[in-house]
Amino acid sequence: MAMASLARRKAYFLTRNLSNSPTDALKLSFSLSRGFASSGSDENDVVIIGGGPGGYVAAIKAAQLGLKTTCIEKRGALGGTCLNVGCIPSKALLHSSHMYHEAKHVFAKHGVKVSSVEVDLPAMLAQKDNAVKNLTKGIEGLFKKNKVTYVKGYGKFLSPNEVSVDTIDGGNTVVKGKHIIVATGSDVKSLPGITIDERKIVSSTGALSLSEVPKKMIVIGAGYIGLEMGSVWGRLGSEVTVVEFAGDIVPSMDGEIRKQFQRSLEKQKMKFMLKTKVVSVDSSSDGVKLTVEPAAGGEQTILEADVVLVSAGRTPFTSGLDLEKIGVQTDKAGRILVNERFVSNVPGVYAIGDVIPGPMLAHKAEEDGVACVEFIAGKHGHVDYDLVPGVVYTHPEVASVGKTEEQLKNDGVSYKVGKFPFMANSRAKAIDNAEGLVKILADKETDKILGVHIMSPNAGELIHEAVLAINYDASSEDIARVCHAHPTMSEALKEAAMATYDKPIHI
Repeated sequence: MAMASLARRKAYFLTRNLSNSPTDALKLSFSLSRGFASSGSDENDVVIIGGGPGGYVAAIKAAQLGLKTTCIEKRGALGGTCLNVGCIPSKALLHSSHMYHEAKHVFAKHGVKVSSVEVDLPAMLAQKDNAVKNLTKGIEGLFKKNKVTYVKGYGKFLSPNEVSVDTIDGGNTVVKGKHIIVATGSDVKSLPGITIDERKIVSSTGALSLSEVPKKMIVIGAGYIGLEMGSVWGRLGSEVTVVEFAGDIVPSMDGEIRKQFQRSLEKQKMKFMLKTKVVSVDSSSDGVKLTVEPAAGGEQTILEADVVLVSAGRTPFTSGLDLEKIGVQTDKAGRILVNERFVSNVPGVYAIGDVIPGPMLAHKAEEDGVACVEFIAGKHGHVDYDLVPGVVYTHPEVASVGKTEEQLKNDGVSYKVGKFPFMANSRAKAIDNAEGLVKILADKETDKILGVHIMSPNAGELIHEAVLAINYDASSEDIARVCHAHPTMSEALKEAAMATYDKPIHI
């Protein structure tokens, strides 16, 4: 199975990622046995630029494999965007805002009466900040435990074996290594004509630290981040409108799930303006005025808000590394081109995570990091990008792995579908939280599972049974014949599997 995954990953890179020119594949097909140019004594086996999920995990794994390792991080706090201003703080606010919403709108139905419920925003933000602080310190502790050298500063290449670091205390040092891994992650993608000031016009970073709950918020972009942060402030009292150029929210999502997901968000009073283009943004007055028009052209409309969240995606962070100085190739998006072993066209220089093609997700970066240092250590590593799960952490959550129904149709694959609604799941009914469904797509002839899509509370936890199943080429019948504890939400996955190959019991 591992070799099959490596083969799929190799094909992914050679056919999908190296399509910029016919010679790209040849440029990267150098011999991995070539020696590395030496610039003085190599003090480290591995040097990693970037201490985010990909970088810090790679550093710890390298040290565990007996490699002398140094990690360079410009922020002065480990964990990267994910831990400091992304995944972790956003999940803290999603949980806190959900608790507030439940207390205000749901508790009474369960016989829990409170005289009044109000938002203490400073306390909510402090809880979020404390969680981040503890986790970043925890990674520093793991570095010490595994004897990883931690250099705080901004690193850039002097040569394929040397990194100059402007340290955060104002000094400079040169770090040498036999193998240097670029793990600098990604940054917020800006939009033409829109200046982010992190006060009235904010990125996802600013949206995590607003000083007050805005009366009106406009979110530009209906992707994962925009919908999550829109949900946070919507629960706390904001009137949220999402403006999206495309015709659908979360375009990568299975179409049937997407429609139900949008209806669910609309029931939570989130408004959507799809196929809509932002023409200009004016923040000169007390609030913000957006001029929008239909994506296909037409009459313009002015929208007003207290805060505008720009959530149009992310872009690889590779500027300032002096990659061009040592000849590292990048594509038009600024991503570093690597082969299936994460090696760039420059021997000894590797790249992982958001700076290379593939899903821009923290857990994908972590897997990249482990596989990359395993290759460096002479072992075998693999990551199958087609089997990286995706999760939207709203309520309900939406989680998926594998192919969507639209992809299977486009690929001409014969498939069958099994679905099971949480309205028929006893645990979901017992806790009065039964919105959503499980959808399984399987090969029509072999019953091999091709994709699983879940919309439900804690879908992000439920999806991993499906991830494991697909990784081991399981059939829907395999899942259906596994005993699941009762009553649990995961029984819905079993019932959907039964519906795929035969018939479910409880519907």
